[in-house]
Amino acid sequence: MTNEKSNIGKNPPGIKRLPRAILCSLKGYKAVWKYESGFRQYAVISLLLSSFSFYIAQSLTHWFLLIMCLVFLLFAEIVNSAIEAVADATMPEYNELIGRAKDLGSAGVFTAVLLAVVVWAVSIYQYFS
Repeated sequence: MTNEKSNIGKNPPGIKRLPRAILCSLKGYKAVWKYESGFRQYAVISLLLSSFSFYIAQSLTHWFLLIMCLVFLLFAEIVNSAIEAVADATMPEYNELIGRAKDLGSAGVFTAVLLAVVVWAVSIYQYFS
């Protein structure tokens, strides 16, 4: 005997899951924008740099690299925010493993920042020299 309520909240199989998956993703974007100032800051910087990318890119591939660095940075910030939200909901008091997970998420964002800074700095240097 199956319980009908056990399927509540589950995605339907196949292509029918796509609309719900998109809605969940949009809710995620809304949440990260509303609750994460770091994401908002990186998003604004990314928007400004994206418009500048058309001027400094030397090829379509170069332009794609410039944009992907920014997208990767936003992705890293979203994942870090998700880790922090789950960690805080799971264990609000200090825990060494939770602290390590948060530090690792932060290190991921920092790595993405370093990548973007290096790629953009080299690109700007090449443009002006």
